[in-house]
Amino acid sequence: MIELPAELSLSVDGPVATLTIDRPDKRNAFALRMWAALPAVARAVESAPEVRVLLVRGAGDGPFSAGADIGEFGTVRRGEEAASAYSATVHAAERAIAELSKPTIALVQGWCVGGGCELALACDLRVADESARFGITPAKLGLVYNQVSTAQVVTAVGAAWAKYILFTGELLDAQTALRIGLVQQVHPREQAAEAALALARLIAQRAPITLAGAKALVNRVVEGTAEADQWAERWYAASYRSAEYTEGVTAFVDKRTADFSEIGWPKLDADGAPA
Repeated sequence: MIELPAELSLSVDGPVATLTIDRPDKRNAFALRMWAALPAVARAVESAPEVRVLLVRGAGDGPFSAGADIGEFGTVRRGEEAASAYSATVHAAERAIAELSKPTIALVQGWCVGGGCELALACDLRVADESARFGITPAKLGLVYNQVSTAQVVTAVGAAWAKYILFTGELLDAQTALRIGLVQQVHPREQAAEAALALARLIAQRAPITLAGAKALVNRVVEGTAEADQWAERWYAASYRSAEYTEGVTAFVDKRTADFSEIGWPKLDADGAPA
């Protein structure tokens, strides 16, 4: 679909796009060039009419990502100005994935640490295998974690667990991550990839207007707006006049499963509401 660094690939199988991280010699650690490529990935997924869900994963049964490439700390992150520019690139990458209008799922196997955990938290849902280990480690490096990324942690696990994760910098196992809400599913190692793909395909079968609207409205609640207003009313009105609603009601009356596969992703305006 697009030109990417050798360590990243984007493939499409029906309604599911998969972003694969493949840098085994570095435990899938992200170099600056990899972070810089993620906004283009997000744009490609957003603009692909056939894609309904993005799955992010490590290659094979390898780790999700051990985080930022520490080999770059003395080069592209050397000094305050360079470090600030590096952080801006990472933040733009994380925001690009988080702000997709389409659902996103992270398949986490093995290491999911630092920037890797930041990327996983930018996804809407996380499926892990029993080998997964999660950690955010700025306390070990003398850094302060980005505000928006901190908010992602708090949203996922609550304030107290967010503080525990950030204060200690220690790794959490998969079952702990499941218990505190950091992940939504944990599976045996040999079943996790199939389970994550099955979840992606299940979501992809649902009504596009509902998926886009639910994500937009949930994100708005997280940002502090819970009341209905004209922006929200545009979503409600769009759904009632949508092809999805027509198909859903017809399928219900006909006692069959609704088929939304030929209905495109809703077009959104600059405000993120149906155009």
